[in-house]
Amino acid sequence: MLRLGIVGLPNVGKSTLFNALTNAGAAAENYPFCTVDPNVGVVEVPDPRLAELAAIVHPKKIVPAIVEFVDIAGLVAGASKGEGLGNQFLGHIREVDAVVQVVRCFEDPDVLHVMGSVDPVRDHDVITAELALADLATIERRMERLEKGARGGNKEDAAELVLLKRVLAALNAGKGARAAVEGPEDTVRLKRLGLLTFKPVLYAANVNEDDLAGGSNAFVEALRAAAKTHHETAEVVTFSARFEAELAELPPEERREFLESAGVSEPGLDRLIRAGYHLLGLHTFFTAGEPEVRAWTIPVGATAFDAAGAIHSDFQRGFIRAETVSFDDFIRLKGWKAAREEGAVRSEGREYVVKDGDVLLFRFNV
Repeated sequence: MLRLGIVGLPNVGKSTLFNALTNAGAAAENYPFCTVDPNVGVVEVPDPRLAELAAIVHPKKIVPAIVEFVDIAGLVAGASKGEGLGNQFLGHIREVDAVVQVVRCFEDPDVLHVMGSVDPVRDHDVITAELALADLATIERRMERLEKGARGGNKEDAAELVLLKRVLAALNAGKGARAAVEGPEDTVRLKRLGLLTFKPVLYAANVNEDDLAGGSNAFVEALRAAAKTHHETAEVVTFSARFEAELAELPPEERREFLESAGVSEPGLDRLIRAGYHLLGLHTFFTAGEPEVRAWTIPVGATAFDAAGAIHSDFQRGFIRAETVSFDDFIRLKGWKAAREEGAVRSEGREYVVKDGDVLLFRFNV
């Protein structure tokens, strides 16, 4: 399950967005620190392919993939030293797969900004700096222990020490820990440390409803430029927290018209989740049978053996083969029977690289 942490300064629209996405009812008052403990909401991943599969298979239930959103307490300058709710913020953010940094990109005199004015570049820099400062403290403590081992001839400690020196240089240059990675061994070592700046970041620019159709404004463009200085592949998704909150209150049959009235084709939820999947290199495969039609999330490049393990360890341990058909062929031929008769079903081994939308039936023996 994908776990995204929603972070940002107080009063930028974090909790309003969270409420709209999850209908969890988190407090969203116009004052700082209204969200003390992280609120967690599980959201279904929108995927129209599930309904198409179900129309053919007629399962007893449909199970979509899910994303867990964690609304984390607002951050202020000095959080790395315990200011505001900094210690809670930094502790909770270590537990997520990726960070959604919400940045205010709209003017409104009725909504106070904790720093007195709207400046998305400054807000971005405050959060980025606090995460980096927290990582610096972690690295310095770790390096003290590693230096003793390295002096004693411990090769693993010496290798990690070299890596952390590169991380230190990257942080001092205003970049995250990811910039210091030179190979898969580095990735494994940094994951163990739980460094905050090692986590992938997605930026969510909170704009006025009037800016939704265009997808940008001067604030958003400034944020994009600032984000790219830290993350070359940074993606900025525009949304309106107020619009999303109103959309969430409507019955499903009225939402399409409401979206069209704002000049957008899909909710912010859809765009955020799609961007999160892209950020983390994830995609979807399906299982389709009478008991259920279900979507499963796996990394791009995962094999049939990996996909079997995503369902259950027994599937992986007793893996024999994966009967595989593309989503398009499954829909065109209206199910397994005709797909087999037409030769569209392939018998794939454990090394087969699963494609997005593949419909899989695992054969296993334990």
